[in-house]
Amino acid sequence: MSVQVPKDKGLDRTLGIFKDGYEFISKRVQNHHLDVYETRLLGQKVALLSGEEGAKVFYDTHRMKRNGAMPTPVLKTLFGEGGVQTMDGKAHVERKHLFMSIMTPEALRDLHAITTSHWEAYAQTWEKKKKVVLFDEVLELLLRTACDWTGVPLGQKEVKKRADDMNKMIEGASKVGPRHVEGRAARKRSEQWIENIIQKVRNGEIIVPQDSTLYTVATHQENGELLNARIAAVELLNVIRPLVAISRYIVFGAVAFQEFPETKDQVMQSEDHLLRFTQEVRRYFPFFPFLGALVKDEFTWQQYPFQKDQLVLLDLYGTNHDPRLWNNPEQFNPDRFQDWKGGLFDLIPQGGGDYHTGHRCPGEWPTIEVLKASFTFLSAHLKYQVPKQDYSYSLRKIPALPKSGFIMRKVQMTNK
Repeated sequence: MSVQVPKDKGLDRTLGIFKDGYEFISKRVQNHHLDVYETRLLGQKVALLSGEEGAKVFYDTHRMKRNGAMPTPVLKTLFGEGGVQTMDGKAHVERKHLFMSIMTPEALRDLHAITTSHWEAYAQTWEKKKKVVLFDEVLELLLRTACDWTGVPLGQKEVKKRADDMNKMIEGASKVGPRHVEGRAARKRSEQWIENIIQKVRNGEIIVPQDSTLYTVATHQENGELLNARIAAVELLNVIRPLVAISRYIVFGAVAFQEFPETKDQVMQSEDHLLRFTQEVRRYFPFFPFLGALVKDEFTWQQYPFQKDQLVLLDLYGTNHDPRLWNNPEQFNPDRFQDWKGGLFDLIPQGGGDYHTGHRCPGEWPTIEVLKASFTFLSAHLKYQVPKQDYSYSLRKIPALPKSGFIMRKVQMTNK
C-alpha cells in the first residue's frame, strides 16, 4: 500500500518553532503515526524525523553528515565553530577519541566526588541565607565542579561572570535580538578565556597534571600538529558548558521531588532507584529539542525521497515522549527503567547512536554522574522548605526552566 508522506502547507514554517517549541516535530510526525514529515524552514525543504526508527536513520553515518548542518546562530553561541559536532568520517572519529579518553571510570568517580564536595560547600552558605534560588546557585556550583574536574583554574571573582556567560551561551542559541547577541558575546569571551589558559599550559606558564582534561586537550595533536588553540578552547568548552547546562536537570529534579515526594524516599533506598530517577528526569523533562544533519546522497526511506544536502532534524524531546517506546510517556515514572536494557535510539535527551564512532554526546556519562551526586545530596543531605511559587514551565520556551528557578528557604544540611 502506498503511503503519502505528510507535508506542511504554506511557504515556510520557521515561526512554528517559536509557537510549538519542543513539540514542533512531534506535533507533526506523531500526529500522523509516521517517523518522517516534510516542512519548510528558512525557505528550504526539511525532513523531520522522530521515534526510534527515525533516530536510527539520523545516526546512520552512511546516510547523514554533520558538516554544514548546524545553523550559524547555534555555532556562534552554543557549540562554537570547528568543534566535534560539525565533523564527519575519520576526522570525527579521531576527535571523538579525544573526548572518550577523558571519560575513564576513575575520572567519572572523581567527578562524582568533586560534585558532592561542592554541594557541601554551597549548602553551608545556604544555611545563612533567607532564600535560595536553586538554579542561580547550581549554575555556579556546576561551573566550579567542571573547572575542578578538568583542571581549569577559576578565580573566586571569576565564578559569577563565567557562569553567567555559560548560561547566556546556552540560552542565546534559541533566541533572536539582544539575547542572541549576548550569547554570541559570551561565546567570544569564554573562548578567549580558555584559549589564554591553553596557551599558558603550552608555554609552561601554568603547570597542570598530565592526566587532567586541560592538559589532554592542550597537548592533543592531529596530523602531527597541536590542535589550533581556538579549536582546543572550543573543545574544552564542549566539556565544561554541558556540565553547567544540566543545572536545568537538577532544578527539574528538585521539582520532581516536590511533586512526587515518594521518589525522594526511593532515591535514598538504593543506587538502582537513584539511577532510575536520574534517567526519568532526563527522559521526562525538556532539555534539547532537536538536532540537525545533512543528507549525504539521495535515498528513499518510508517512501520519502531524501535529497542530497537536504536538512534533516531529529526530534529528541518527542522521541523521549513517544508512546510507541514509553508506556504513558506523560507520566513521571522512574520505575519504567527497572528492566530497561539501555537502547541506543530510544532514550536520547543528549542524542543517540554509538559513543565512540557516532555522534552521541560523550558528555552523557558525566551528566549522569553529576545528576546522581546532586540528587543524592538533595534527597539525603539537605532539608529545606519550599514556599509557594510557580515552578511550572513552558514547552514553547527553549531551553525550558521552571519559572521560579526553584526557591528554597530555611536550608539545613543533614548528616554533616
